[in-house]
Amino acid sequence: MKSLQAGNSTSAAEVVGISKFGVWIYVAGKEFFLPYEEFPWFRDAKVSAVYNLTFCNEYHLRWPELDIDIDTRSIECPENYPLVYR
Repeated sequence: MKSLQAGNSTSAAEVVGISKFGVWIYVAGKEFFLPYEEFPWFRDAKVSAVYNLTFCNEYHLRWPELDIDIDTRSIECPENYPLVYR
């Protein structure tokens, strides 16, 4: 018996995992890791709030319950975005 091929994803962005080190997200065919050292606001957030991710456009990730907005370009090329929240 052969398995059927999986269908296309219905979401352009989703949280695929949370670990004690950070959050894994899948965005437009790419997987990213957001470590708590660089993205501390996810560390103590409710799991349901972290999984509540919306992809607003080509670059804009939004976690409405956490009031967090991240541009995917800043994850892919952090050297181009030197400002870091402390």
